[in-house]
Amino acid sequence: MLDHGLFVKAVSKSFHQNNQPVVMALDRVSLAVAAGEFVSILGPSGCGKSTLLDMVAGLSNPDEGDILLGKQSIVGKRGYVSYMPQSDLLFPWRTVLDNVIIPLQLQRIGIAEARKEALDLLPVFGLEKFAHSYPDMLSGGMRQRAALLRTYLCKRDLLLLDEPFGKLDALTKIQMQQWLLDIWEQFKPSVLFVTHDIDEAILLSDRIYLLSPRPGRLQAEIMVQLPRPRNPRITTNSAFARIKEKVYRYLENGLFNWEENRLHDTKQNVNIFRG
Repeated sequence: MLDHGLFVKAVSKSFHQNNQPVVMALDRVSLAVAAGEFVSILGPSGCGKSTLLDMVAGLSNPDEGDILLGKQSIVGKRGYVSYMPQSDLLFPWRTVLDNVIIPLQLQRIGIAEARKEALDLLPVFGLEKFAHSYPDMLSGGMRQRAALLRTYLCKRDLLLLDEPFGKLDALTKIQMQQWLLDIWEQFKPSVLFVTHDIDEAILLSDRIYLLSPRPGRLQAEIMVQLPRPRNPRITTNSAFARIKEKVYRYLENGLFNWEENRLHDTKQNVNIFRG
């Protein structure tokens, strides 16, 4: 078991009203993210993807199952991962620079030192010209860059990204996907990425977990054996198309035997859920 790997083991989650379960969001979902790996969760709206990230981040607890970071359970524990939700949540009264240093300030780093550290990274995130701009002066893509830099400055081994480009127009989304690929190649963080965009999942990921409609159940683990570094043009080649066809086939076939397909798709990590 890797020291910094994430292991989600058979977690289930229901939402209750008057102490009675009303909606079952997730049903015995297991997955893993190795150190330096980019993993996506792909599924339709309402299948529990964001709920799963909330549980990994310690914002809510599973009804059953466990969540491990390395060998330590982090169920209900906050501060072990960096989490970027769907909304950028930038404070409108703070400049870009003072928005992104919030995690450093929470770590009790002085404001001068925090600003210096962030200023060094602004060019990497394409924000060097916007340090003193306010969020309402930024495009959607720039706001997402600032939100991701703030998430990165939390300085945790695992980044949780919940549909960060879902609200962007198609062309801006392509630009942001290329930018995220470049950032990941440079820093190689471990990433658990939520999306309902098939092309996006294949383009970015080393592996994809496919969830069923609610309640979210694990349908498939798909290896993305495409060379890196990548750029969005790879979406036009035949290898990409074959992976996309596999995803569509799984979606069309509906539920099927998970164990059989896991062994078919990958010979790695056979025992990751037994650790």
